[in-house]
Amino acid sequence: MPSLSYASRVYDPRRVAYAAELAQGTDRFHEPRREDCPWCGSARLRTRLRAPDLMQHKPGRFAVDQCADCGHLFQNPRLTSAGLAFYHRDHDETDRGGLPDPVLAVRHGHRRHRFDARLMRNVGEPESWLDVGTGHAHFPAAAREVFPYTSFDGLDPTPRVVQARAAGRIEEAHVGHLADPHIANRLRGRYDVVSVFHHLAHAPDPRAELRGALGALRPGGHLLVELPDPRSLFALLLGKWWLPHGQPRHLHLLPLRNLRAELESAGCTILVTDRRTPHTPNDLSAALALALT
Repeated sequence: MPSLSYASRVYDPRRVAYAAELAQGTDRFHEPRREDCPWCGSARLRTRLRAPDLMQHKPGRFAVDQCADCGHLFQNPRLTSAGLAFYHRDHDETDRGGLPDPVLAVRHGHRRHRFDARLMRNVGEPESWLDVGTGHAHFPAAAREVFPYTSFDGLDPTPRVVQARAAGRIEEAHVGHLADPHIANRLRGRYDVVSVFHHLAHAPDPRAELRGALGALRPGGHLLVELPDPRSLFALLLGKWWLPHGQPRHLHLLPLRNLRAELESAGCTILVTDRRTPHTPNDLSAALALALT
């Protein structure tokens, strides 16, 4: 096997496994480059940034394109399922010890989760709640302190959600994406609330995820969405050092106007849009932490 810079001289089974995969080449990690926007179909694209893997320092450089018509940002070329598995492996944002700096984990704090749950207090205590992209289900565990009689389920693309069920943080665990018709049909019309926190950026098809989330709601149910704003000042100023650009693990970044238009076209009534309260003021410190590592 050829010598690879990613292989460590100190024996580490994980690095040995990575080196063996890299020896097969990285072409299989990328889909063909798109010439049109996956959101609106426009061919007016420009490359907004190119970035390496700033979190794990795995090999590769990744491009984020922006649509000149709708403003949608997306990774181009996009990672394949094999590429996603490779670059997601050993990357767990809920493990604060694995982050370049504790400030990068602010949004995962217990207090923040309780705050997010309280957003639904004005509509009464839900009977059932699905948390999409739940990971280890730390949000449902915190939200239960606000809504002790609510039944919380979790959905995640990784087996972490099964571990969360075993730990008692959720009642039902579902592995996969809402874009999968089998999962969407199984969960259709079951929930009073569906929360989608920082999940759409990781989804191969965010529009299908939104449709699946709406389909999982009962009539009169509520959808709670939180996602990074690619039109924010710090996103424009910091470029690749803006943490939510998140290459290579973030596939899509949706402007707020696109999200609103999609929900309204699906018949939703948007009760609240908030670009201030959810913000965690860690853009500069997170960028510095990434640079120092």
